[in-house]
Amino acid sequence: MNRDMDTTGKNQAADACTIVIFRGAKSAPLRFSFSGPTMKRIKILGLGLLLAQGLFLTHYVIQSSQVWELEILREETATLRGQTTSFSTSLEDLKRRMLTMKEVNQRLRIMLGIQDQRPADMMSGKGGSERPMDGGQPLEGVDLTNQPVGMPDPPPADVTPKEGKPLIEKVQQDIAWLQHHSTEEERILEELIEAAKDKSARWAATPSIWPVRGWVTSGFGARISPFTNQLAMHDGLDIGAAPNTPIQAPANGHVISAGFDAKMGNMVLIDHGYGIQTEYGHLAKLLVRQGQKVKRGDIVALVGSTGLSTGPHLHYMVKVKGQTVNPHNYILD
Repeated sequence: MNRDMDTTGKNQAADACTIVIFRGAKSAPLRFSFSGPTMKRIKILGLGLLLAQGLFLTHYVIQSSQVWELEILREETATLRGQTTSFSTSLEDLKRRMLTMKEVNQRLRIMLGIQDQRPADMMSGKGGSERPMDGGQPLEGVDLTNQPVGMPDPPPADVTPKEGKPLIEKVQQDIAWLQHHSTEEERILEELIEAAKDKSARWAATPSIWPVRGWVTSGFGARISPFTNQLAMHDGLDIGAAPNTPIQAPANGHVISAGFDAKMGNMVLIDHGYGIQTEYGHLAKLLVRQGQKVKRGDIVALVGSTGLSTGPHLHYMVKVKGQTVNPHNYILD
């Protein structure tokens, strides 16, 4: 028993530790003595701290790695969002082009006789002179804003997806819209190609270009008469241009009338065959004569302001089987 106690005492003495701190030559050193059990506790505490520090460092490394990966994902997401936005913008441009193609295809169908003009289009044709309407009262509440030559109509309101939907859903809707309409327009183009092969002569005789470049100062249909300030029907397009600007034939044909009219001034009437005629009024000078054959692009007259006119312009009228129609349906460029 005494031997065991002696052995235990020796072990504790061996584990004991004394720390001496020297503060200078003249100062007494500081001594800190720790018994064996205290040193064990200090060792255990030190090991615990080392273990805790190791766990902390491991957790820090893991978190740093996750943050780094998150930053990469954020950058990739931002890049993808930018690419998706750019793609969506490109899709909108393709949709506008598709709408323009649809409009051109529709005009080609009318010109090639694949599809007759709608009754509303036929009913919009009017006589060659103006006449008062609504008991001669001035027109109210009608927008008569002039538009420049060649300005396209705005796209239908239901083409663009509703606001507030996610961008990816909008892109998916745009792709579905383009797939549907591109297939339809491809079919129509194939139909037009076959029809064009069989109707090249009719095509050469069908008006398809602007007779003169300028600005549409008065469109086809209802308008306020510049002479009576009353509601009247206008049976053609008034295209403003500089005096003596050359006027070209929009298609092959022959001149059936070239002379002077009290209202139209100097005027030319061209028959293109297939029931189509074009008329040109308020001319400064006639460059063709009755019975003369013309081809698309030939100069037939010069812009003027003769007859009943407020300034230099061309009155351009298109007739189909004797009925005036909107010349815009016979202009492709």
